[in-house]
Amino acid sequence: MKELKCPKCGNVFSVDEADYVFIANQVKNAEFDAEVSRRMEELHKQHLAEQKAEESKLDKILVESNLKHQEELNKREQALRNKESELEMLRQKIENQERVKELELAAAVADKEKTIGDLQAKLNQSATQQKMAVMEEHNKAQAALSEKDIEIERLKREVQSKENETVTQLAFQKEQYDGKLKMMQTQVDYYKDLKARMSTKMVGETLEIHCSTEFNRVRPLFPNAYFEKDNDISGEGNTKGDFIFRDYDDGIEYVSIMFEMKNEMDETATKHTNESFLKKLDADRKVKNCEYAVLVSLLEPDSELYNTGIVDMSHRYPKMYVIRPQFFIPLITLLVQTSRKSIEYKKQLAIAQNQSIDVTNFEQRLLEFKDKFGRNYRLASEKFQKAIDEIDKSIDHLNKIKDALVGAENNLRLANDKAEDLSIKKLTRGNKTMKDMFDKLPPEEDADIVTDPFV
Repeated sequence: MKELKCPKCGNVFSVDEADYVFIANQVKNAEFDAEVSRRMEELHKQHLAEQKAEESKLDKILVESNLKHQEELNKREQALRNKESELEMLRQKIENQERVKELELAAAVADKEKTIGDLQAKLNQSATQQKMAVMEEHNKAQAALSEKDIEIERLKREVQSKENETVTQLAFQKEQYDGKLKMMQTQVDYYKDLKARMSTKMVGETLEIHCSTEFNRVRPLFPNAYFEKDNDISGEGNTKGDFIFRDYDDGIEYVSIMFEMKNEMDETATKHTNESFLKKLDADRKVKNCEYAVLVSLLEPDSELYNTGIVDMSHRYPKMYVIRPQFFIPLITLLVQTSRKSIEYKKQLAIAQNQSIDVTNFEQRLLEFKDKFGRNYRLASEKFQKAIDEIDKSIDHLNKIKDALVGAENNLRLANDKAEDLSIKKLTRGNKTMKDMFDKLPPEEDADIVTDPFV
């Protein structure tokens, strides 16, 4: 038994091993579920943090790329504005020159138009190159974004895979734990049921049914055996046993066992002992002419003697055994194998009976002689022991008488010493009247009084 203390009220109560294991498993299961929930929450938070950091990194890269692109566009636009300013300046110069030199303008128109065409072509070419550069940078940015998206998706897949793997592993571990818990709970339920059956079910006739079932399971091992309920009430006390087992070889009985089954519920107020049933069982064995007597018992469940195995009680009654139910079949097998050695002897007895020799009566008288001799021996032993006890008591009593006589002798010796020391002088010392009376007595009487003061 284990003691547990309530954390709320502080009361201490006891639980058996099975309930203790059940409570411990409940606590472990709750702690395991809490640990799984906590671990899943931590992984989810870690995943969110990593995802947020990755998104921040991607945002930073996009911002830097946009800044570069914008700076490049600004430079291109500034160059274009510069070109346009330069073209405007050239146009102003031409207009001024037209006013100043109209003649020179006419001659130079062709060259100027050519120059303007060349410049316009260059401008167009520069604008195209700028647009192409812008498109190229844009495409690079888009490609970088696509690569980042691909990388993000890959990281998401890895995180999801890790999460799935972790969840799968935790689910597998939880499944294993639940399986072990279920198996342990099954064992606990089994032992609780076994305990309940041992306490309530296997009482009285139920124990008999159990033993009968166990024998019928191995019935093929004893094809010629007789195993039935003892329904014949006979004998001095009009009693009977529970089962009788007899086995035969060529029609000759070579072993016979009288069985008695005893059990009681755990809640029974008055507890019986195994020895209280041995005398009746021995009497039933004799009445039914059985060789062995076996008490199948669940009494005294805490006895180390009866829990060790087959207990031989032949020192109390001949061929008597006490066993637990699990040794029912092994004991029958043991007695059968042992008794098979006497089959040849039994056959010789049968032959002798066929030859008109009253071996049966002889054997019966021999058994009766053995029983009576054993009984007389026990009675003589008891009387002998009682005589020894009485002798011891007599010796003790005589020792007390001796001590009393010795004490009386000592008192008589002291009294005699005092009497011998007694004299008229001592008796009359300090008593003048008595002295005068003794002085008046004749000398003879005075001598008698002195020598025998008690007369």
